Amino acid sequence: MSIESLTASAVRCNPASKTMRVMTSSSTCSSSSSAFVRIPCSSGSLTRLKLMMINNTERTSVSCSALEPESEESSSQNAVPDVLEFQPHSNMPVMPPEWREREEKRKAEEAMRNTQGITIRRRPPTGPPLHNVGPFQFKIQSEGNTPRNILEEIVWHKDCEIAQMKERTPLTALAKAMAGVAPTKDFVGTLKARAAETEQPALIAEVKKASPSRGLIQQNFDPVRIAQAYEKGGAACLSVLTDSKYFQGSFENLGLIHAAGIQCPLLCKEFIIDAWQIYKARVSGADAVLLIAAVLPDQDLTYMTKIAKALGMAALIEVHSKREMERVLGLSGVELIGINNRSLETFKVDINNTVDLLKGETGQTIHERGIVVVGESGLFTPEDIALVQAAGVGAVLVGESLVKQDDPCAAIARLYGKDISRKMNNEVTLPVA
Repeated sequence: MSIESLTASAVRCNPASKTMRVMTSSSTCSSSSSAFVRIPCSSGSLTRLKLMMINNTERTSVSCSALEPESEESSSQNAVPDVLEFQPHSNMPVMPPEWREREEKRKAEEAMRNTQGITIRRRPPTGPPLHNVGPFQFKIQSEGNTPRNILEEIVWHKDCEIAQMKERTPLTALAKAMAGVAPTKDFVGTLKARAAETEQPALIAEVKKASPSRGLIQQNFDPVRIAQAYEKGGAACLSVLTDSKYFQGSFENLGLIHAAGIQCPLLCKEFIIDAWQIYKARVSGADAVLLIAAVLPDQDLTYMTKIAKALGMAALIEVHSKREMERVLGLSGVELIGINNRSLETFKVDINNTVDLLKGETGQTIHERGIVVVGESGLFTPEDIALVQAAGVGAVLVGESLVKQDDPCAAIARLYGKDISRKMNNEVTLPVA
């Protein structure tokens, strides 16, 4: 412990508030420091000021005593000096409460990500890079506000987008709109029935116009026409992209396909970070929603799965790695697991990722629990389909290789190496959830 004497300058006494504002500075520290402190005083006159700073590793405090003129000795002797806490080695202002709350939330999210192996940060840790000062806007780029991959970029944008959508359409408005929505179709049951019928992994054909990696995929994009062709070509279910900025999709496209009388159950392919999106998907005609384990912690996966089931929908939980697979298998009520073969770090596609994640005890556990596994990304040929089927996949989600073709029916036949279309003279009967 060491004691340093501080010199005081700019001493001002405010008779109205009976406080003195003192700027203290230290010349004996390794680096000069200063701080403003307010000290109570009983009169406007000041004859002597004494400040002592006590330093140790546990606490820093300043003991201040203001002594009145000699005629008031009794008063000064009985006065108890105030102890004021401040940071003598920093001129930084005290953090506002809202900043402190944000910092605590950031630390909690970081701890949760580290514990559960979540790779996607839900929002920029240091805040957005764009700042507005009066009429000016400037950008400060740092590691804390720069997305590490495309999925993280999408999620950060989605956080702002959903906040605006919720303002325009509150949850109460969605709840009222659900009264007129038709009952959901059994998404999981349809996949199982179609796989048994064709002896092939059931097809979830994806309706999408563009993607971040490929740009515009289908120039003549008509969601209803594409959906009808998929259904005719033998798709068990359909996946509809609803993200507007990166995939040029929309909830309106989902609604149009639903209103067109498509019999295939519909998966809302949205980057869900808020329960509001699940209600929006249901109002738009979805029978299932996508939940991404790399984005959502276990408590959110459990919570959102329960909401989906309460609305009659299935939840397809997507994983990319062994750690995410272990997390999802540790949850209750899981019926659908999607394995994305695209690496979030390199963005490269390797369909052997599906094979690796279904080896050994993991595959056995999935089989015993009756979970349907969906293979995603990198599936273009009959050999690809055969590989993932042998690994234990019960369905495949395919988009790019189908939607870019002018004849989706023929594209499905080429993907499977045979015609899996429903015959026109056969009546299609789909389970109802």
